[in-house]
Amino acid sequence: MSSIRPAELDDRLDSPSGDAPFLLDIRPEPAFESGAIDGSRHVPVYDELRQGDESALRDRLGEVPTDEDVVVVCKMGIVARQATSVLRDEGYEASTLLGGMSGWRGYQNGSLSYKLRSLVWRLR
Repeated sequence: MSSIRPAELDDRLDSPSGDAPFLLDIRPEPAFESGAIDGSRHVPVYDELRQGDESALRDRLGEVPTDEDVVVVCKMGIVARQATSVLRDEGYEASTLLGGMSGWRGYQNGSLSYKLRSLVWRLR
């Protein structure tokens, strides 16, 4: 399964080469409204995917561009893996944001828990 670390995503978002991916935030509405990565597209299918229902995402694939890399964002990165799998099955270049919004916020804040998680990701 393809994934991307928050620091890598940040580099791509800041890249002057136009390498920024399409950010697909699948979290529920309240979570998205409480904070999202700038430029994210909100497609709230988290609850359905968590229950094993992939049809909610498949029904909304028209909202996801086929000609861009896609990074899927959820709360912790777990449900995003399922969404990433669906997208890859449908021919998208998709990856999961490791740690989800929790990881992104930890990266942005330089938290100790993020630094420890990042170390583990690098060792894999």
